[in-house]
Amino acid sequence: MSETILSAEPAIRLSIFLGVLAAMALWEVAAPRRRRDIPRVIRWTNNLALVVVDTVILRLTFPIIAVGLAVMAEDRGWGLFNNIDAPFWVAILVSMLLLDLAIYLQHVMFHAIPALWRLHRMHHADLDFDATTGLRLHPVEILVSMGVKLAVVAALGPPAIAVLMFEVLLNATALFNHANIDLPRPVDRVLRLFVVTPDMHRVHHSVDPRETNSNYGFNLPWWDRLLGTYIAQPAKGHEGMDIGIEQFSHAPRPLARPDAGSTRPRPGLGSCA
Repeated sequence: MSETILSAEPAIRLSIFLGVLAAMALWEVAAPRRRRDIPRVIRWTNNLALVVVDTVILRLTFPIIAVGLAVMAEDRGWGLFNNIDAPFWVAILVSMLLLDLAIYLQHVMFHAIPALWRLHRMHHADLDFDATTGLRLHPVEILVSMGVKLAVVAALGPPAIAVLMFEVLLNATALFNHANIDLPRPVDRVLRLFVVTPDMHRVHHSVDPRETNSNYGFNLPWWDRLLGTYIAQPAKGHEGMDIGIEQFSHAPRPLARPDAGSTRPRPGLGSCA
């Protein structure tokens, strides 16, 4: 079964990624939450081109990725779940929860450590906010993130299907929670109890440092609530808030160099609201 999952992984991930991206793009056209300031063709060209570059660099740098390492760990008896007698469904559930927690903590780290923030600010330098913002990541950040993920997979020894499910969910929710879509407010209030919604994550892209250092979750919203980094709404409201990084917010648009400069939000874990 693990070998079948490994061989099918690229097709599964690509098909779901393209399907979710197309759905979010159509939803953004039909029901946008905020007015666009930069033509979509400019931002989408830049952000999608970055995805291609990131993917090529990742494949050239790492001979094996997370699902492949999970298969190898199972074959060689590496990691927690390959050495304890846990029910298969428990191993899947706990593995996905801990992988999500690792991504949350990694995200906090990328804000709190100056050298890592210099990489991560490429993501925050996008002056508009839509589904492609979730794809706008520095290539070195992608490599660091994969290294962290591989370390967690090696330590946990999760079932390969759990890693595949997590990867698919992470990609899909990153597109969803960055989408410029107008969810009905009652739906958002209920949905954000179980998954990070666009209104919840948009707060994280505010130029206000207090809001930037909050709502770190990509998939599950619980870590922010449990660890004191949750802010429910931006102070200026979603239509009035400024997106991006303060030093870039008054630059001529479109922004030519999204990773230039050195100012960063003050490190911190935010606060509850």
